[in-house]
Amino acid sequence: MSPTQPLPAPLTGEAAARRSRFDMEIPVDDAVMARLSAVCHEVVTADDWRVAAGRDWWPLSTVWAVEGTVPALPSAVARPTDATQVAAVLEVCDAAGVPVTPVAGTSGVCGGSIPIFGGISLDLTGLDGIVDVDDASLLVDVRAGTFGDAFEDALTSEHGLTAGHWPQSIALSTVGGWIACRGAGQYSTRYGKIEDMVVGLEVALADGRLIRTGGTAPRAATGPDLTQLFVGSEGTLGVITEARLRVHPAPPAQRRAAFGFPRFRDGLDACRRILRRGATPAVLRLYDSTESTRSFQVDDVSALIVIDEGDPALIDAVMGVVGKECEAAVALDPGLPGRWLDHRNEVPPIESLVRAGIVADTVEIAGSWKALPRIYESAVEALMAVAGTIAASAHQSHAYIDGGCLYFTFAGRPPDGGHSGAEAYYRRAFDAVMTATTDAGGAVSHHHGIGLNRARYMRDYLGPAFAVLAATKRALDPRGILNPGKLGLPSSFGEAWEG
Repeated sequence: MSPTQPLPAPLTGEAAARRSRFDMEIPVDDAVMARLSAVCHEVVTADDWRVAAGRDWWPLSTVWAVEGTVPALPSAVARPTDATQVAAVLEVCDAAGVPVTPVAGTSGVCGGSIPIFGGISLDLTGLDGIVDVDDASLLVDVRAGTFGDAFEDALTSEHGLTAGHWPQSIALSTVGGWIACRGAGQYSTRYGKIEDMVVGLEVALADGRLIRTGGTAPRAATGPDLTQLFVGSEGTLGVITEARLRVHPAPPAQRRAAFGFPRFRDGLDACRRILRRGATPAVLRLYDSTESTRSFQVDDVSALIVIDEGDPALIDAVMGVVGKECEAAVALDPGLPGRWLDHRNEVPPIESLVRAGIVADTVEIAGSWKALPRIYESAVEALMAVAGTIAASAHQSHAYIDGGCLYFTFAGRPPDGGHSGAEAYYRRAFDAVMTATTDAGGAVSHHHGIGLNRARYMRDYLGPAFAVLAATKRALDPRGILNPGKLGLPSSFGEAWEG
């Protein structure tokens, strides 16, 4: 993290005078600040650092930013350079009852790193770099604050390897952030999501203990998998400081293809059949007709973009299966996958949309192959029924043998003005997608995580299991200092934002 970290919209005016949207900050007294300074490489109280730590890529943050409002402000930003310092910062804050919010690339889109109760923002970007590479076992130890593009560049150029994890935010996000939010890369059909890559973690607990989980053998029958307890926990159970990941040889070859289907559900069924036969192309992305026109200028079809990479013999087999299962489709310009690759990491001009009075976002969910057609049709219909909606569309972005991820996009002009009207419209749009998803048995998030934005859905989604999550939080973090207000968990500092 830095005060110049890219964000979708700048704030205007002096940092010290900016308003806080949540205004629930817990102050940190001078004595605690002194103890933090004694155990941490740097503790920053400058306004530009505090403002940078108070927001992320959540589109509602942009709505507030154009009005000169930051979501929340920490009292200070602690900047450790190793895991021991992270643990020491947590020990000090736990003893003082000060909330701690882990932050790194601030690329999240759900408000997961916003310090809603103030306290200390824990900047993990000082924990940087690859620690060790086991080429024989294809394992890599990497520090949590390592940015994705630097990680991949080092793997490829120095070791001839790849993690295969290519999120749209790769230049803005960190390894620890991927793990904390259970992220997915664009090649997940071939390489899996981040939880499929993580074999072990180093984690700092709320009371200052450092522990290691897993990572010593490819499979083990040693009780529950404690590594996966922290994957996706969004910093609420512990702070990830280092990870051991599975990696792969850098792919020597690549193949591409594109097909058009008359209906989105026809394309979904083709994807299902491809995976059912055991073929796992790196990219298997299906766009509905609206997005096919917008992204590829092809009309009246749902476009399927296919890319595979790896050993040429395996690619030939995979693409043979793809071609067979797409025989009924129309062959599209084979250059379409290249066009997607050229633009895959671009983000929409959020600030200009907000200034034009338009609220827009993407909502990714996951579901079984049986459920996906119903989720798609009911969610798009529900979005279009929300007063003010201008457009609603979707694509399937990640596919697995049992189902996939649908990525909805909506844009609307709220009937009521100001940030309150924008927030109300935004909530109704998200509720529309969440209801359509959960009614069909789908998951409320595939890879963006929960953060603040989806916290209100967690209790109903998990049902009685939510009490188990809350009990785990109490056991590992009894004073509730770790990223309070996230995952829908109760907070000892007050009620979190409910949308």
